[in-house]
Amino acid sequence: MNQLVVTKTRLQSGIWEGLVTGSGDTPPVLSVTHLENPLPDVTLTDAKDAGGWLLQIPVPVEAIADGIQTILITDTETGARLNSFTLIAGEALGDDLRAEVDLLRAELDMLKRAFRRHCIETA
Repeated sequence: MNQLVVTKTRLQSGIWEGLVTGSGDTPPVLSVTHLENPLPDVTLTDAKDAGGWLLQIPVPVEAIADGIQTILITDTETGARLNSFTLIAGEALGDDLRAEVDLLRAELDMLKRAFRRHCIETA
């Protein structure tokens, strides 16, 4: 059997869609989980015109919460992680992102100073 590949095509109206390739004419056996719990209503339909199988994952209401939530897509037969998608939301997250951006800015300023100093010293 070929190696399965899951490529995201879009996320719209609460449904994540991707193209699964590498299984030929046999539908792949996938596991889609959130917090190690299998998600219901995941569909896999034949998409021969696109060269694979259309995977549709409705985003569960439980995954819409403060913080970071990750949905994993794995090959049931091999246990290999094929893809994932992450939902990020909430007030606390804003502080985390602002702190991370501030840290990146400080590091960038430090690098700029070091580079300028290096250019002056080697000129």
